[in-house]
Amino acid sequence: MNEDVAISALAGLAHPQRLRAFRALVVAGLPGLTPSVLADRLGIARNTLSFHLKELSHAGLVTIEQQGRNLIYRADFSRMNGLLGYLTEHCCQGAPCEASAPGACTIC
Repeated sequence: MNEDVAISALAGLAHPQRLRAFRALVVAGLPGLTPSVLADRLGIARNTLSFHLKELSHAGLVTIEQQGRNLIYRADFSRMNGLLGYLTEHCCQGAPCEASAPGACTIC
């Protein structure tokens, strides 16, 4: 991942509704969610959610699949992990961390 892609992804998450939607899609996992289910879970209007899902899609953080008449949105876990890796790649000056949680950095 390069800096421009990271900035785009972070900008995509830089809104409370988009962050909530992305986190809900992460929790949903590979099955994903339809916009109507996601809107109901988040308690927001579907047209508002549509705008935010479009922004997350443009940032590369969600994928969209047509299944019959439904759209299924899924978190793009490879992009998410790439962003996390980009943000932590120089953690502990490049040395492996002795963190308690996998992928977590501690101050070395």
